[in-house]
Amino acid sequence: MQEWRELMFLHWPVEPARVAGLLPPGTRPDVLDGVTYVGLVPFRMHRVDLPAGPGVPYFGSFCETNVRLYSVDDAGRRGVVFRSLNAARLLPVVVGRVGVRLPYVWSKMRLDRDGDVITYTSRRRWPGPREVTSRVVARVGPPIVEQGGLERFLTARWGLHVSWYGRTWYLPNEHPQWPLHHAELLDLDDSLVTAAGLSAPATSPVSVLYSPGVPVRFGTPVPVDRQAPGPRTLS
Repeated sequence: MQEWRELMFLHWPVEPARVAGLLPPGTRPDVLDGVTYVGLVPFRMHRVDLPAGPGVPYFGSFCETNVRLYSVDDAGRRGVVFRSLNAARLLPVVVGRVGVRLPYVWSKMRLDRDGDVITYTSRRRWPGPREVTSRVVARVGPPIVEQGGLERFLTARWGLHVSWYGRTWYLPNEHPQWPLHHAELLDLDDSLVTAAGLSAPATSPVSVLYSPGVPVRFGTPVPVDRQAPGPRTLS
């Protein structure tokens, strides 16, 4: 069990063909009205548990920022594909890179809050280059009472796809529906998106959302060539 807290979801539309080659074998870009999205998501991980025992303070609470794409496999399992995950704790970075083959990067990170304004900063440490940085400043707005199709598409994800030792796997997770707020982007200075092999966004993000967070529990990985009953939908 772990908690994801104080998340800011920034998203830009992209043509599916431009990112299809960045997804694991056996998956394809998930689309809404013919478009898929690139996400930049800074947040705070809280009380990340080891496989047995309670949350460990140094291991368990730290800032993270991920660059992500959206995927679906032939069994209909919708997920996230991480292009990079910057994290402020070295041990989770090593475990993630070696154990799960996720592109974790050890980074110097901060989350500062002044009233309804949140600032997320990140600078890579290892592996470099160290000049890869990110700074997101946004103001949290009112809650979204009824989430629309785009909000659900971007956040209603209960798993991730990852290439692991020559095979693509789906790692499911369980969490409540995200409580979402409108948010206003005040400042953005980011090179994480381009460092993740994606084109630099040419416009401001089309969607900026905030969530105070949810508790999360991960399930058992499943190979994408194995059928799974009743894949979760976005509704």
